[in-house]
Amino acid sequence: MRVALDLLGGDRAPDAVVDGALAALSTDPELHLVLAGPAELRQRWAAVADRVTLLPTDESVGMADAPVRAVRSRRTSVRLAVEAVRHGAAEAVVSVGSTGALVAAAVTELGKLSGFRRPALAAVLPAVAHPVVLVDVGAHAGASDADLVRHGRLGAAFARTVLGLDRPRVGLLSVGTEPGKGDALRRKADRGLAGSGLNYIGLVEGYDVPLGGRADVVVTDGFTGNVVLKTLEGALALTERGATSPRAATLLGVAGHVVVGHGAASPADVADCIAVATRAARENHLARLRTMLENPGSTPDPAPSEPAADTPAAQPRDGAPIETASARAGRSENRLQARTTAAPAAT
Repeated sequence: MRVALDLLGGDRAPDAVVDGALAALSTDPELHLVLAGPAELRQRWAAVADRVTLLPTDESVGMADAPVRAVRSRRTSVRLAVEAVRHGAAEAVVSVGSTGALVAAAVTELGKLSGFRRPALAAVLPAVAHPVVLVDVGAHAGASDADLVRHGRLGAAFARTVLGLDRPRVGLLSVGTEPGKGDALRRKADRGLAGSGLNYIGLVEGYDVPLGGRADVVVTDGFTGNVVLKTLEGALALTERGATSPRAATLLGVAGHVVVGHGAASPADVADCIAVATRAARENHLARLRTMLENPGSTPDPAPSEPAADTPAAQPRDGAPIETASARAGRSENRLQARTTAAPAAT
C-alpha cells in the first residue's frame, strides 16, 4: 500500500511531517511512502529506506500563498505528491499544508467526479449519539444552493461508504430548525435538498453536530464548516475524547483518495492522516463512493478485502499483456522519479 505525502506542507514541516511518516511506517508494516520533499532529509528514514521513495524538491506552497501556486509550478511538493497518485506510484495522497493548494492540485491532476462542480471536504466527527459527517469543512469558502445540494449527495454517499449506513439522515446547518430559518442561501438550499431524493430531515443547529442523534450528515458551506470544525477541535482538546479524534478530512468529488490534515498537525496527527488515507485506499472508498452516487438506493457493500500485490490490472485494449499492480507501480514510480530529477530547478 503506497501513500504519497507532502513533506513541506504545514506549520511544523518538515520535521513533524517526517516524524509522523516514520510513526506510520512503524505501525503499518505493509505501508510504503512516496515522500515529496528535500533530498537532504534522506538520512531521517535511512533505517526504513527500502519502504520509502523520494520525489526530490525544495519548493513548497506556504499557508499564506495563493493556492494557484500549487498548479503554476510543477515542482511544488504538494503537486508532486498528487502526481504520484495520478501516475499510479501511490494509491492515496496526504498533505497537512495549504488546503487550497491541495484542492487545486487534486482538481488539476486527478480531475473531478462527473456532475460535481466543486469538491468538498468531509470530516467524520465524534458525537454523543453516533459519528457525524460534516461537509464542507473548508475546500471552498463560499457555496451556492446547488453546491450545498451536491455537498449533501457527497456526504450521504460518504456516510454510506465509511459508516455503512443504509439511508443516512441529512441535515442542513442553520440558526434554527423551523422552516424558513436562516439566510437566503440556506432557504434555497433547504428547498433543493427537500427535493433531492436524499433522506433529508430539514434544518439542524450547531449543537446537533457534537450531540448527533438527529442527522448523520450535516451540510454547510466551507467557511462555516471550517469554523465549526476548529471550534469543536478546541472544545475536544479540553476532554480526553480529543486524543481519539483524528484531525483528518477527506476530499470528496475528485477522482482519487485525498486526505487533508490540520496545518498545525503534530507527528501523531500526520500518522492519523496517513492511516485514514491507507484505509480509504485499502477499502477502495473511491469506487464505493462512485457506486453510491450512481445508485443512491443500493445497499452499502462490506469493505472489500485487500487484493494481493500482484493482482492483474484491468484488461488492456488490443490484447496487450496484462501488467501486474506491482510492476505498474514500479514503472510509474520510475517515470515520476525521472521527471522530477531531470526537471530544471525552479526560478
